Amino acid sequence: MTDIRKPRRGSLAVRPRKRAKQLIYKLKHMKVPDKYTLSGFIGYKVGMVSLSFKKTVDKIVQTEVVAGTVIEVPPILVYGIRYYLSDGKVVDEISADENIKKLLGMKRTPKSVNIDPKTVKYVRLLVLSDPTATGGVEVNHIFRAELDIGMPRDSVEEQIKLARNYLGKSVRFADVFKVGDMVNVGAVTKGKGWQGEIKRFGVAKQRRKATGKVRHVGTLGPWHPHYVMYYVPRAGQTGFHNRLELNKTIMVISSSDLNIKFDHYGFVKSDYVIVKGSVPGTVKRPVMLGISRRGMSEGAGVKEELKDIKVIL
Repeated sequence: MTDIRKPRRGSLAVRPRKRAKQLIYKLKHMKVPDKYTLSGFIGYKVGMVSLSFKKTVDKIVQTEVVAGTVIEVPPILVYGIRYYLSDGKVVDEISADENIKKLLGMKRTPKSVNIDPKTVKYVRLLVLSDPTATGGVEVNHIFRAELDIGMPRDSVEEQIKLARNYLGKSVRFADVFKVGDMVNVGAVTKGKGWQGEIKRFGVAKQRRKATGKVRHVGTLGPWHPHYVMYYVPRAGQTGFHNRLELNKTIMVISSSDLNIKFDHYGFVKSDYVIVKGSVPGTVKRPVMLGISRRGMSEGAGVKEELKDIKVIL
C-alpha cells in the first residue's frame, strides 16, 4: 500500500528543467539604493576554503568555522551606455577608446549619440569582463552584461551625466560592495546531460520483481486525462540550469595573493572575494554577484558583525 505521508518527487518551483541559453546569468533589473553604484558584478568561481571568524551572540563572543567560496573578480570595463526611450526604442552609446574597439572587434569608430533627456526613460551601463585577466580562466571571448546604475534617479539628466562619467573606465569590486554586504549569486549549474527519473527527480527504485524494470517510475498517471501531465517525473536534461542563491554574506574582499594553487583553476592573480557558503556552477564558470533584494528590507535578517576573519587553507 502506498504511504500517503510520502512527499512528492521533484520540485515544481524550478521548472522547466531545461538548458540555460547562455553561460552568464542575467540579473533582473531593479532600483539601485543610494549606497551602491552598480547593481552587480561579474566574477569567476575559483574554489572553496574554510573561514574562521568571531561574532557576538547575546554579549558572548563565539568563534565559528564555515565554508566559503573564492570568486575572482577582475575589474570590469564600462564600454557603453544603453538608453531606453519613452517611445520604446533603444539607443546605445559606445566608447571610442581604441582598447575597447579591439576587445569588441570593432573596425569603425562608433558614432557620437545626441540624446534628449526628456525622451529617456531608463539608463543602464554595458560592461564587459575579460577572462584572460584572471589566473585560471582561458576563454577566447569576453563576457558582457547590462547593469543598472545607482542614484540619482530623481533627474534623468544627472543619471546620464553619472553614466558618462563611467564610460570607458574600469570599476573594481571594492568600489561597489564592502565586507558584510549580502549579495545574490546567480550562475549556471553543473551540466549532467540527459538523465533518467531516478537521478533527475530522486524517485524511489522499483522492487526487483515488480515490473521487470527497476530504475523507472511506477505509473505515468491515470487513464483520464488521457495524456501525461507535466508534473510526472520523466527523463530529460539534468543540470546546466540558471539558478539564483539569495543572501550570501561577503566575508573577504582582497587583492593580495592567496598563494594557493586551486585544483582545476590555478593561482588567483587579480582581486577576489570570498562569500559565505557554496556557489552554483563549476570551477572557472562566470558568476553574477547582484545586490540582495530581500536583505535590504527591514526585518529580513540581522546583519552579523564579523571580526578577526581568517582563511584556513
